[in-house]
Amino acid sequence: MSQTAYFETPQGRNLAYCLSAGQGPTIVFLSGLKSDMLGTKALHLEAWARAQGRSFLRFDYSGHGESSGIFDEGAIGDWHEDTLALVDALIDGPIVAVGSSMGGWQALLLAKARPERLVGLVTIAAAPDFTEDGWWAGLTEAQKTVLEAQGKVELPSDYMEPYIVTRRMIEDGRKHLVLRTPLNLPFPTRLLQGTADTAVSTEMANRLLEQATGPDIQLTLIKGADHRFSEADNLSMIETAILDVLK
Repeated sequence: MSQTAYFETPQGRNLAYCLSAGQGPTIVFLSGLKSDMLGTKALHLEAWARAQGRSFLRFDYSGHGESSGIFDEGAIGDWHEDTLALVDALIDGPIVAVGSSMGGWQALLLAKARPERLVGLVTIAAAPDFTEDGWWAGLTEAQKTVLEAQGKVELPSDYMEPYIVTRRMIEDGRKHLVLRTPLNLPFPTRLLQGTADTAVSTEMANRLLEQATGPDIQLTLIKGADHRFSEADNLSMIETAILDVLK
């Protein structure tokens, strides 16, 4: 495991990260909402990349893990700024972005912001636009009233403690939607999705596939895989997808 270092962003956030030196392109792992760089996938892929002599970056968004900030005060745009700050400051040369869940949304935002840097993209149960199409669309009128009046509302989760959804998270999310405008992915792209995922549906995966344009985009549905996508065979599939886009 590489040693944790810290980087202060132009916005004044202190981000924890681990960068393993190696051959490029650098694999950048983008974790999910309320996850961190010590998750199963992040650590497994780092060890795998190091064994292959490949450069690898994992990090904590602000309000996550060892980075500064409070989660409930953060938003999609903040974490996009975090991603860009680290990529621009720490990595020279091409990138393969690997995004899990909300990290899939972040990977797509990275692809739109730095298309010249990416040579490959892998998403795992990608959840683009979930603040609008999942959270906001799923709120009752009573919950929307609470959100507007109090600035936040609590939602249950199948995978962790309840989410605190803030008005800022919803409003900021609307500024970063990726499924309402052309989504050009001009590099090899692999979308992985489990059929037993209760957080992100296969319908979302198919919607992303239909929205995206590019010369080499493939969606793979894995029967029985859940949202964590952390079983040994799931991790092996992520490795294969990374190697595939690196060919």
